Amino acid sequence: MTRGLPDLTLEDWRPTRDTLHRVVRMAGALRRHYMPAQKHWWHITLTVSARGLTTTPFPAGDLNVEITLDLLTHRLLIEGSGGHQIALPLQAQTEAGLRGQIESGFRIMGLELESDLLSAFDCEETLSYDVSAAGQYFRAMGWIDAVFRRFKGGLREETGPVHLFPHHMDLSMNWFSGRRVPGIDPADAENADEQLNFGFVTGDESIPDAYFYVTAYPVPDGWADLELPAGAHWHTEGWTGAVLPYAAVAASDRPAELLLGFQQALLDHARRLMG
Repeated sequence: MTRGLPDLTLEDWRPTRDTLHRVVRMAGALRRHYMPAQKHWWHITLTVSARGLTTTPFPAGDLNVEITLDLLTHRLLIEGSGGHQIALPLQAQTEAGLRGQIESGFRIMGLELESDLLSAFDCEETLSYDVSAAGQYFRAMGWIDAVFRRFKGGLREETGPVHLFPHHMDLSMNWFSGRRVPGIDPADAENADEQLNFGFVTGDESIPDAYFYVTAYPVPDGWADLELPAGAHWHTEGWTGAVLPYAAVAASDRPAELLLGFQQALLDHARRLMG
């Protein structure tokens, strides 16, 4: 792969990806519990950091707490403003065991978690975790986050943060046209705004390998009529959006320009269709 972008063929690292996904979902559940609600569920997300993925600080009792999925040292770090730092290894763990250690870590900081907050994470099977695969994912995410932020920086309209949603493990950002969706209560913060979603996924049931996507809400007439840049295609089964495979970007001599051009083409198209 050129420009240092690693191979993310999912079949080669799916067990590690699935482990990371479980840990991200636990961190997201904790952030969701403590963070004041924000529109578009922005209070449940994680952010790419210099060490991996972080919840950023959130209020918990009288403390500020930050949880970091440290992909340099391969530990889950729990830090509190009272001076505590708990480091939990990601290797040779079960989901239930890691959950129990997280709960113990919060108790050390003087915070008692509700019994059902992490109760869904009860698998006793040892989680697969390959440090090389996790490192490759982190390298890719650092690059993708930087390109997304570069794209976001050139937009004049309202945009959301570049952040990672735990449920689908997609790094994404929103762009808002400034118009309300007809027939939707303006007070409905999740559904009232006309928008695009720019994102990256490591692979899922609809597309088996890593890909970038752009979706529109609501889907405007003529949305899938645009001729996409080379390597990209329209996905119309289950959801409608433009897709650019990560492998095509990684193989490009100018990967950032390819990704930015893809995003800009869809943005220009949406601006025309959304008036």
